[in-house]
Amino acid sequence: MAKTKTVKFKESIGLDIGNHSIKMVHLKKTHHGYKLLNCESLSTIPEGIEPVFSDLSPDRYGPILSQLVKTMKLKPKKVKHLVSSIGGDNTSIKQIKTIFLPDEELESALFFEAKKHLPISGAEMNLDYQVLSVEEKTNNMNILLASSTKALLTDHSNALTSADLTPGIVDLESLAVANSFILNSEEEDGVFVILNIGAFKTNMVIYSSNSKFFARDIAYGGFNFTKDIMKKQKISYEEAERYKLEHGLKEKDVKKDKASLLALDITEKNTIELITQEVKRSLRFYVKEAGNSDFRKILLVGGSASLKGLPEYITEQLQVPAEVFNPFKNLEDSNRPGTTNDPQFAVALGLAMRPE
Repeated sequence: MAKTKTVKFKESIGLDIGNHSIKMVHLKKTHHGYKLLNCESLSTIPEGIEPVFSDLSPDRYGPILSQLVKTMKLKPKKVKHLVSSIGGDNTSIKQIKTIFLPDEELESALFFEAKKHLPISGAEMNLDYQVLSVEEKTNNMNILLASSTKALLTDHSNALTSADLTPGIVDLESLAVANSFILNSEEEDGVFVILNIGAFKTNMVIYSSNSKFFARDIAYGGFNFTKDIMKKQKISYEEAERYKLEHGLKEKDVKKDKASLLALDITEKNTIELITQEVKRSLRFYVKEAGNSDFRKILLVGGSASLKGLPEYITEQLQVPAEVFNPFKNLEDSNRPGTTNDPQFAVALGLAMRPE
């Protein structure tokens, strides 16, 4: 995640394979930064059909990915720098502190240390790490541990090869989200909360340049917003999706009182209330663990980040300014025709900008 690393590639592809859609960003390295060559997104779920998460098979990714490569006018064999991501229950990331160890001892020691901190068994675990800093006074090392299951990496690799793409660097979704912010933001001081609101989950990242890194998944996303609207409005899934895109979290005719801020029934906890409740718990935990409560901003990315009323509600509930993050704002040519600056591309952009 460091800005100081030298970027060696001339062109890069960032690939975010999500449960609902696949996003791809094509960048070119320039003397002044990065130039956007292309970006596209294709859904992996037929439009208007209510998805059943347990029935969604990884096999569906290959054909959609092949179609996306053609849409982007790429030749798979000529893609030299491909960075993709994995996420979900079979991945984990945690910052730990340990005594100083030389490089030749560190990797083997961290594998045993990881068993204490990460919820994946050793036999199934693929482990990677990054040394963030070494404390001068104590000589202790601050290390970011990242892990996934071997089965997840195999499924991911199979999806890429089915589209004739050669697997390259594979990063965790949480790190890609953080990179998207770090490499596209001039704000350095304070603690920033990034909520990547996807279809079936929300990936929460807490980042500060001088404090602890934190990431977790919250088991609610855009699909749950739609289900709430279906229940309240007594309409079909397809109708609720259209309603959500048009009205977001607001009533059709917004009233003055606060109770009307949401279109959803406040007599029981709905999705946005559940998400903000989990975010509050995580912020309290972070303050206790990191000793830092200097929360400057909540940045919303992902496919559901642009819902009307969402930033206002989160700001009101958490008392921290919330806004939709534009991941393209520092790219050359980012306002060319056809580019929407859509926050759903934040992960793919963070991947494409990842240093080698």
